[in-house]
Amino acid sequence: MSATTSAAGPSPIPEAAPVSLSAREPQVPADRLVAEMVPPPRFSTARFDTYIPDPGQPGQSEAVRVLSTFAAGLGGAHATGTGKRRWFARAKQTVPAGPRGVYLDGGYGVGKTHLLASLWHATPAEPALKAFGTFVELTNLVGALGFQQTVRTLSGHRLLCIDEFELDDPGDTVLVSTLLGKLVDAGVALAATSNTLPGKLGEGRFASADFLREIQGLSAHFKALRIDGEDYRHRGLPEAPAPYSEEQVTKAAYATEGASLDDFPHLLDHLARVHPSRYGALTDDLKAVCLTDVTPVPDQSTALRLVVLADRLYDREVPVLASGVPFDRLFSEEMLNGGYRKKYFRAISRLTALARDAKGLVQS
Repeated sequence: MSATTSAAGPSPIPEAAPVSLSAREPQVPADRLVAEMVPPPRFSTARFDTYIPDPGQPGQSEAVRVLSTFAAGLGGAHATGTGKRRWFARAKQTVPAGPRGVYLDGGYGVGKTHLLASLWHATPAEPALKAFGTFVELTNLVGALGFQQTVRTLSGHRLLCIDEFELDDPGDTVLVSTLLGKLVDAGVALAATSNTLPGKLGEGRFASADFLREIQGLSAHFKALRIDGEDYRHRGLPEAPAPYSEEQVTKAAYATEGASLDDFPHLLDHLARVHPSRYGALTDDLKAVCLTDVTPVPDQSTALRLVVLADRLYDREVPVLASGVPFDRLFSEEMLNGGYRKKYFRAISRLTALARDAKGLVQS
């Protein structure tokens, strides 16, 4: 909407220009990375009693029961957050017998992150003694602090929740597997989620077997929970809106307080210059993201960076309004059939949900 004038003829009231993500270069200190290891805003109020199981999928209700019991059992696992070596020895003797971890195995949008966040909230410990982050955020933490300091930082925790555990990067998987081994030895309880690959849906325990193999000697510490169901983001909801015109997107960006406006190809170039650990800070204080000229991503490195940005926007519930191609055409058929396909399908699902959230930004 252009500058407006009242019927009486006062001077126009100009609208504030939207910010540009491409102009932001956030610097994120390591202590912020640790402090922000809590459930993201989208799941800040997630609880077991707000999870709505699909009546046709009994595994969802069973997961709530098992996770509730698991959380209650963590009440006495750690008496303090100290990192002293003598205390570790005592902690090992007080760790209950049986699995000290749970793994949620299932497809997209069945509520795994909601359940993982509910577990974090239900665990009887101070927030400083619980950590919640994605697999990528955990590897970024190791990169920022170093391996040994990360072990020392997290060893005093009662629970570590890892969302979207990645099984497609052998190097990072071995790194995190080694880290988890150190944390288990220190008495830290673990919980993780990952997605069944689209081509493997219906193949029973494929994802859990794959997960347990990748984390090598830690398999005995995990109880796998299978959660089937359809993507709740599309369950009984209309299809995502088609892309809007460039004029509509630009008009909405100027009319929406706290919105950003970027040319999509320029934003992709900018993401290559910003470390993915800073993508969360890149979106600080945004109320909407407006993108013009959305085109298919040109290569896999660019696509993987876009996946991280999509995750951070989804976590923060930032609607995305776009012109250009629909979000389900962002990734090539080769990408969707390749080793990173689960990331791309997740990004499509989440961007579609955010596009639906943005529909109200466009004035009729």
